[in-house]
Amino acid sequence: MSKRFTIPPRASFASNPAHSRGRLYPQAPSTTRTCFQRDRDRVIHCTAFRRLKHKTQVFVAHADDYYRTRLTHSLEVAQIARSIARVLGLDEDLAETLALAHDLGHPPFGHAGEDVLDEAMKGFDGFDHNAQTLRIMTQMEHVYPTFDGLNLTWETLEGVAKHNGPVCASKGDEKALPWAFRAFEGWEWLEAHTYAGPEAQVAALADDIAYNNHDIDDGLRAGIISVEQLMELPLVGQTFEAVRADYPGLARGRMISEAVRRLIGLWVDDLLAETRTRIAAAKPQSADDVRAMDTPLVGFSKAMLVNIDALRGFLRKKMYRHYTVNRTRKKARRVVRELFEAFITDPGLLADPLAAQCDGPRGYKTARIVCDHIASMTDTYALDEYRRLLSMDDTL
Repeated sequence: MSKRFTIPPRASFASNPAHSRGRLYPQAPSTTRTCFQRDRDRVIHCTAFRRLKHKTQVFVAHADDYYRTRLTHSLEVAQIARSIARVLGLDEDLAETLALAHDLGHPPFGHAGEDVLDEAMKGFDGFDHNAQTLRIMTQMEHVYPTFDGLNLTWETLEGVAKHNGPVCASKGDEKALPWAFRAFEGWEWLEAHTYAGPEAQVAALADDIAYNNHDIDDGLRAGIISVEQLMELPLVGQTFEAVRADYPGLARGRMISEAVRRLIGLWVDDLLAETRTRIAAAKPQSADDVRAMDTPLVGFSKAMLVNIDALRGFLRKKMYRHYTVNRTRKKARRVVRELFEAFITDPGLLADPLAAQCDGPRGYKTARIVCDHIASMTDTYALDEYRRLLSMDDTL
């Protein structure tokens, strides 16, 4: 009989909600939730989170009701992050919060939409979806009577800001920061030059685990990639072969689900083993010790990174650049580009109060308002808006 799982004690380097650095605007603590649980609830209830339901992961959201969207992806990341945090003795609620929040700043149509907005915003300080997430959290959500944003804890804001690691090389290096970071009055407060705390590092790699393995699932079910092609990949091919050996004649859908489930388990197990090795070597005694390290505390082994690189290269070549995905991406780019051009040249097309905040055609304020407006759109709303403004025919 296998050993029963028991919850490990809290690690000395876990983020402690009782010792949070607090919120930008002081608020009385909740009597029923920790500050990190409260952050999670604020993320779940915000407008930007609801919009993830109709934002693209890989496939355009309306193409089929099976494929993953930003919302379902975020929920999957949260599950993986919470599980890893539990085993490592970290704060599960903070890891979950960061996982749920990490994609709030994504525009419609995934990276295709982001690329177009960044191109369109050259000369207007650019666009970055991770920085846009911070902007949403600190400015764009208008639900509280006395402040803009969600007024989340320092630990949540820091974790989102440094989702992919340090944002700048040295303390006070403001020029290296994306505009949305610099626009946040408390950007120095977030210590952008250090690594994030351990829960944020877990959430970032849970994101990698979820999207890489679930893209296998979506790609197979869409018919864009095949199991035979995957057999050539290290680890992935071995896993599919093992499922076939264990369950001869298993239906294709069940085989895919079982193989992807095993792959996620292998990635998680490797991350836990490697991270424990790093913990033993570094011996951090606080979350700040983790932030001060020269390399991340949480990570995969070198052997797993080789497997990950092989899978990413395969997905990039065979799935993300597949002609059907390229065709959809091309149309999506046109929708975003032409919407941006229509609004920035004629801000009167925007509804009030947005139009009233603009500073004229191609003005700096107009560009940022138009960018925020388009970035907030779902795939379906962007398509509807395009049809209303620019086309009499269906576009995608």
